[in-house]
Amino acid sequence: MIKDILKDAETRMRAAIQKLEDDLSGIRTGRASPALVEKLPVDYYGTPTPLIQLAAISVPEPRGLLIRPFDLATVKTIERAILASDLGLTPNNDGKQIRLNLPPLTEERRRELVKVVHARLEDGRVAVRNIRRDQINNLREFEREKLISEDDLERGEEELQKVTDRFIEDISKIGHRKEAEIMEV
Repeated sequence: MIKDILKDAETRMRAAIQKLEDDLSGIRTGRASPALVEKLPVDYYGTPTPLIQLAAISVPEPRGLLIRPFDLATVKTIERAILASDLGLTPNNDGKQIRLNLPPLTEERRRELVKVVHARLEDGRVAVRNIRRDQINNLREFEREKLISEDDLERGEEELQKVTDRFIEDISKIGHRKEAEIMEV
């Protein structure tokens, strides 16, 4: 029973970290990355659709992205979505494809992005801690229902804390890696 709770907690924490990594991949660094725009919502016939479903995104040069829509009728719509986003990029449209040139980040903008990363990391830590809290409540409920003993409850809480600490450490490593990526000139 305790092993099931630990396994569930680990699975949910791993999912929280995966969500955090996906979230951080959309934060701009000095290099162009398709992850920067692939989740960008584009109004496709009245439905917000991720850009990755509407176009092929490639990186022809280190500071540029090339977006080739599958349907040429969506070029203008994609261009509007990029302009409306908070990316701060100006698309160059030639009628068939869109080029995005990423200007170098200023020192001030890099520091702002690091603050955004720290906020997202804290959200990830909170998510992991919430999972721990839910599982501790489950363990205590089992103990109240006499399904596990007090010693088992204590052991389960200690194991759960070890798992939580491991995932919090992983979040810190991810944060240091992303911060170094952003501050790299």
